[in-house]
Amino acid sequence: MRTDSRLSRVLHALLHLDEMDGPATSEQIAQMLQTNSAVVRRMMSGLRDAGIVASVKGHGGGWSLQKPLTEITLLAIYQALGTPHLFAIGNDEEAPKCLLARAANDATRQALSEAQAEFEKSLSEKTVAQLVKHG
Repeated sequence: MRTDSRLSRVLHALLHLDEMDGPATSEQIAQMLQTNSAVVRRMMSGLRDAGIVASVKGHGGGWSLQKPLTEITLLAIYQALGTPHLFAIGNDEEAPKCLLARAANDATRQALSEAQAEFEKSLSEKTVAQLVKHG
């Protein structure tokens, strides 16, 4: 299974945006992330919808921060990306007839739910600004 690197990529881009004097084009961000500009636009669109970044089309346009990094939690970024799945683990079938399969599914579902909650709690406690030491 392919890993989803959007969270770390977006965090990387936001740290760069914070250091820039003006907006960054999708092409500039794509160079930073070693990807293409279409990928950048798809990643950043959820952040724009969440009010984290703004975009301006045309000459002199690009992506810029809508809020200071101190006000953006990692959880907000994760949610703006559509809360990507954390695990490749899942149940064999959703509604098995076998009671033992149901017990196995319930245990798996509960463990995954607890892990998801702990992950999101951890993300909620850290802002993007805390990722680097400024100054």
